[in-house]
Amino acid sequence: MSRVVVTGRVPDAAVEKLRAAHEVDAWPGPESIGREELLRRVAGADAVVSLLTERIDAELLDAAGPQLKVVANVAVGYDNIDVPACTGRGVVATNTPGVLTDATADIAFGLILMATRRLGEGERLIRSGQAWKWGMFFLLGSSLQGKTLGVVGMGGIGQATARRAKAFGMEIVYQSRSEIDPGIAAELGARRVDLDELLSVSDVVSLHCPYGPATHHLIGPEQLTAMKSSAYLVNTARGPIVDEAALASALREGRIAGAGLDVFEHEPQVHPELLELDNVVLVPHLGSATVETRTAMAMLAADNVLAVLSGERPPAPIG
Repeated sequence: MSRVVVTGRVPDAAVEKLRAAHEVDAWPGPESIGREELLRRVAGADAVVSLLTERIDAELLDAAGPQLKVVANVAVGYDNIDVPACTGRGVVATNTPGVLTDATADIAFGLILMATRRLGEGERLIRSGQAWKWGMFFLLGSSLQGKTLGVVGMGGIGQATARRAKAFGMEIVYQSRSEIDPGIAAELGARRVDLDELLSVSDVVSLHCPYGPATHHLIGPEQLTAMKSSAYLVNTARGPIVDEAALASALREGRIAGAGLDVFEHEPQVHPELLELDNVVLVPHLGSATVETRTAMAMLAADNVLAVLSGERPPAPIG
């Protein structure tokens, strides 16, 4: 029987699935596990089920020991995992793609609607108790019909967001490392462009690319200046893809119309200037936050662990 360490709270069904075959040490606390405690617990583990709040690096891999076989990240993104360090030690790294596609696309499109129709401003106004009444020019937003959505990163979540936009009558352009399936491109009427063109023609820019050195501050002062002054930026990918200080400046100065953020550069901290602005919608990393999706993510992570510990190929290896 192998020893599996789960670094944070996950749905019970996944823990019980692991316990049916292996010894499981699951962190019970409501808060994220501390680094020292994490390093202590992983010692002697054969498998680690990690959350995106935990850094899986050489230090942790060495603390676990040479018997460690698999790290199963309960997330589709894996910027918290040093994959080369895992590979160099013969540790299989896995993630949970696919199962959170629709939930994250829903949040992305929700942020698009909230930002363009100023729903956050309206809700704050009501709750503040301020006097208000209907008027022809009261909290005017922007419609989506006939406008252009620019998708940066046209993987599964980007495509799902584009489908939602298509249903709202939007045109689709995208920037991605490779062409998408021609049938999907035809279904969406999607046109591949480079980032510069995407920024210049899009009324809404939605970020769905993975985070890494190549995409750190992919959207910075130059890119924000290239956007239309009437455009909106939405990020449900990873916070550091956007230079938050530059974004706050662009929003404050009216160089873009608005933004919607589900992720933040120094999460859970949010740039203080963003908190003072009405033209940005801020939500606390809710992209995959449905009961069904989080359960499916944890179950896929459990399946990844069970496969590797059985000497089989996991359903979702990284790379």
